[in-house]
Amino acid sequence: MTAQTVTAAATAARTLDIDRSHSDVTFQVRHLLSKVRGRFNDFAGTIEFDASNPQSSRVDVTIQAGSIDTGEPDRDKHLRSADFFDVENYPTLKFVSTSVTPRGGNDYDAAGDLTIHGVTRQIVLPATFVGTATDPWGNQKSVFEAELPLNRRDFGLTWNAALETGGFLVGDEVKVSLSIQAK
Repeated sequence: MTAQTVTAAATAARTLDIDRSHSDVTFQVRHLLSKVRGRFNDFAGTIEFDASNPQSSRVDVTIQAGSIDTGEPDRDKHLRSADFFDVENYPTLKFVSTSVTPRGGNDYDAAGDLTIHGVTRQIVLPATFVGTATDPWGNQKSVFEAELPLNRRDFGLTWNAALETGGFLVGDEVKVSLSIQAK
């Protein structure tokens, strides 16, 4: 094997750091009949991406549970409490991929372990590689997007309140959306 071949193989997979200032981790959940939207403001991670051999790609992301922000301080305090995320005992949410499988085009399934509230479940994160571009300062950035529904009860987030008219205050399904720019 020549030195040139080793270099090409070694650089095929790029390790990218998530650029938090240009990325979003958001969610929405039903509250009564409407939807409450929120975000996590503090997260970090890496994406090892190899477009020519996606099976060797990896994702590792950690979100600080206490950074939850729905725009309503009292609600955020409740979400940080033992009723929901219990950030004193479970300060992070974490996703670590175990495999990446191409679905065609720029679409991939990143299977892995998602830990929320001390509960780890295997999930499949359907992701799209949007592309790579160079910013005005010469930094190469790659963009990935993903969206998936999660059942909060699967992760021990079971607090709710029954309504007089039937049903519950907070829906079980949480729609999570990720727009990640990495460098």
